[in-house]
Amino acid sequence: MNWIFASLLMLLSSILTYLAIRWAKDQKIEVNFQNLAMFMLPGFVYLFLILINGISLKIDLTEFLILLGNGVFFSWLGNFISLKALKEAPNPGYSLIISKSYVVMTSVLSVWLFSSELTVQSIIAILMIIAFSALIIIDKAGKKTENKRWLLYTMYAFFAWGFQALILKYLSDTGLDKLVILIYLQVIGSLLILLQIILNKSKFIIAKTSLITIAIIGIAWSGFNFFMMEGYKLAPNPGYINAVNATSIAFVTVFSSVLFKDELNLRKVIGVLGIIGSLIILFL
Repeated sequence: MNWIFASLLMLLSSILTYLAIRWAKDQKIEVNFQNLAMFMLPGFVYLFLILINGISLKIDLTEFLILLGNGVFFSWLGNFISLKALKEAPNPGYSLIISKSYVVMTSVLSVWLFSSELTVQSIIAILMIIAFSALIIIDKAGKKTENKRWLLYTMYAFFAWGFQALILKYLSDTGLDKLVILIYLQVIGSLLILLQIILNKSKFIIAKTSLITIAIIGIAWSGFNFFMMEGYKLAPNPGYINAVNATSIAFVTVFSSVLFKDELNLRKVIGVLGIIGSLIILFL
């Protein structure tokens, strides 16, 4: 498997996940339960793969502390604060596009940290992906606010996603099996979200009709994480994998228009076509 194929499988898994999350919104499934599905169900998938492949779960103290710090401060807290940024921003698109720009940071730092390549063509493609994503994400009808906390939250999310990508690349390069990395992160995330659900006194009630949606979210996200880790291992620069991931917004926008009748105006169509073109440039 090469990095392009791995990244495309990751992209497909990401699209399926976010379409299922969009479906969950219509079914009024609580966000905490969606998050739990994205951590707990993949954990079972990875455990099954670990058992049938006879992979050892043994890690040293340094690896555990790195995974624990990543799981708490970058994965879980990054997601939690990102949601707060989206709620408080004058326009959610502003927060999304800033936080998604972490791909630039990971691409540049990887040259220094991992001796990764970074060509002029790939830089142009990455910047184009961010620019065309803005056309899709940013809504002209923003709300007025003097609260600047959203920007602090957004910057935290920016660095959380960026540092998480670099840490996962580092752990992958040390030879630690991707399934071992993933299962530890899923366990840490699941425990934190369960604690959050308990503290919020949320009821553990999910309609039977919603179980299929929850299952799709969990299974698709397990594929996303698996192929993302494979991509980090194979790609000339981990930032390329992050860039491919950022393009999912284009495909989710199109499919949401078809499946859920969400708005698809000319500005968004231009953004979608621009992102697809940028992705082709990145792969060439």
